[in-house]
Amino acid sequence: MACSRRIFFRLIGAASLAGGASAWRIAFASEAAVVIAPPALDEPVSAATAHEETAVFAGGCFWGVQGVFQHVRGVSKAVSGYAGGERDTAHYETVSGGETGHAEAVQVTFDPARVTYGQLLQVYFSVIHDPTELNRQGPDSGTQYRSAVFPMTDMQRRVAQGYIAQLEKAHAFRAPIVTKTETFKAFYPAEFYHQNYLTLHPNSAYIALNDMPKVANLKRLFPNLYRDKPVLVEAAR
Repeated sequence: MACSRRIFFRLIGAASLAGGASAWRIAFASEAAVVIAPPALDEPVSAATAHEETAVFAGGCFWGVQGVFQHVRGVSKAVSGYAGGERDTAHYETVSGGETGHAEAVQVTFDPARVTYGQLLQVYFSVIHDPTELNRQGPDSGTQYRSAVFPMTDMQRRVAQGYIAQLEKAHAFRAPIVTKTETFKAFYPAEFYHQNYLTLHPNSAYIALNDMPKVANLKRLFPNLYRDKPVLVEAAR
């Protein structure tokens, strides 16, 4: 569905007219966090060999995915963008049509000595999105909102695939996990007005209902990984 967030805002208005604020809070509640075990397999890292690493995750609207990762200790940058399609279609209005192959994604740069790839995956599956929803998250639907991990290395792929298998075996969720590990081709940053959206618009209806609870869940479930001050994307100079 194209431009699902615009439809969300229209539905918010309709629900408010029908039953007031409580009606749309019930109708558009954020996905609940799920307590899950950490990955049994993670990337090996030591302080002596630590280096800057990148990872790409897709899990619905990139506003919330970026916003949560920006509050994770050890993350130095989290950029909203597009992955899975071609360069010439990596534009919001085109991707919103759902036919480009792109997913709204976030490229995370992190220090594996402070937060491991496996820990990022745990946050991703636990509080960022619902990995059992196929081609949708909350009010947003379409392949551009799919649940997908784009491993950057063979080790990342092994960790991601192993973790999905681990969670499935443990029946960590009430329904089967639909998250795919997709081949990474390229990442294209989104338009700047999409960057830092959660931080800049915390009181907008969409962010307040869908995404701020995820940040709160990060703080509650992962206190050792949470940091209060988010790391923001700076405008290009």
